[in-house]
Amino acid sequence: MMQKILITGYTGFIGSNITRYLSENILYGVDILQKDSVSQHFTWEALNEVDDIDCIIHLAGKAHDTKNISAEQEYFDINTGLTQQIFDWFLKSGAKKFIYFSTVKAAADVVSEILTEDIGPKPKGPYGESKLAAEKYILQNLSGDKLVYILRPCMIHGPGNKGNLNLLYKIQQKGLPWPLGAFENKRSFCSIDNLSFVIQQLINKNIEPGIYQVADDEALATNELIRLIAASQNKKAKIWNIPATLIETIARLGGFLHLPLNSERLKKLTESYVVSNQKIKKALGIDKMPVTVEEGMKKTFESFQG
Repeated sequence: MMQKILITGYTGFIGSNITRYLSENILYGVDILQKDSVSQHFTWEALNEVDDIDCIIHLAGKAHDTKNISAEQEYFDINTGLTQQIFDWFLKSGAKKFIYFSTVKAAADVVSEILTEDIGPKPKGPYGESKLAAEKYILQNLSGDKLVYILRPCMIHGPGNKGNLNLLYKIQQKGLPWPLGAFENKRSFCSIDNLSFVIQQLINKNIEPGIYQVADDEALATNELIRLIAASQNKKAKIWNIPATLIETIARLGGFLHLPLNSERLKKLTESYVVSNQKIKKALGIDKMPVTVEEGMKKTFESFQG
């Protein structure tokens, strides 16, 4: 059934993909930028002009800054402040569903075992802390019979992704060796197609409200990821096993010298971070996500070729 959906932050990487996925609905957008992917665009100041909405998807936020140059207050002003603003508006509106995009980093910055929704949140740093503060505001101000979903996706990949996956792709494209082969890890990813599928299900069905992690079914080692990238370019992966201690020293220097590899980026590329998606699959009544991590990565890498 066609629904009227308001999407904040609809012009970004996630929003651009989701608007295409939900294009059979009537879409309204709130953003500082404007695209023709929605029926009508609104500024944040013009929220009160929006009416007769069925569902709100709140994507707008400040992404994690791997260069660590953003002021801490920026995260709280945007990730917490904007969420409070749109959620207060939602409570007064006739909309029945609210989908908030949080992050697994609101639960934990480092994972020693498999991350589940049962863990007591212990975010580290303003990105995760500001997202958790927004979650708490939502949960503390729930009222009536409205359905609220807090989604905690892990690293999202898909067409238009401009993060570390793009960096890895360019390294392989230039024929450069991957120097971090000595690091052993497993990491969860989230295909934008799987994420969009979950959102569509939450919109179309009355799923139990709550906090849900979203991830692909399979976790990948970074070395496996490099091999997939090389295969997408019809190349053989060049993986070097340079001692991890030496690489860590170089990364620390990279932070001071503003080089592409710094300690924060090294952590992103090599840490283990495995996320369970069992709760959301059980809620949706499915045994597996529609897209495997390899299928999703292949689509992501194909988009980089363009």
